[in-house]
Formats: sequence, C-alpha cells, structure tokens
Amino acid sequence: MSNPTNEQVKTTNLAETANFIAWQAEEPDGETTYHLQLGGVTVHFFQEEWDEFKSLVRELS
Repeated sequence: MSNPTNEQVKTTNLAETANFIAWQAEEPDGETTYHLQLGGVTVHFFQEEWDEFKSLVRELS
C-alpha cells in the first residue's frame, strides 16, 4: 500500500570513480543536499557547505 505523504527523494549522480561517488538529492522540502561517499564514509553537505567545499577542492589543484 502506498502512503501519499511519504515523498520520494530525487537523486542525481554528479561524479563517480571506482572508489568514490558524489551525488545530489532534491529533498521533499525543496532543499538540495549534496553527498560525497569516500569508501566507508559519507559526508553530507547543505548548499552553502557544498559551495565552500568545491572552492577548497579547486584550491588543491
């Protein structure tokens, strides 16, 4: 039986390698969250944190 109040989260893969994956999720409340899976660890970001993280990675290059 389906519950109409149980909304699905839409996810999109942003990048993937053999060991890592980054994806975004469109939450039911309209917020976009970002997730970075590094082996057995997953780091979760809100938009502002994701933007800062991407700036950090650019500086590493």
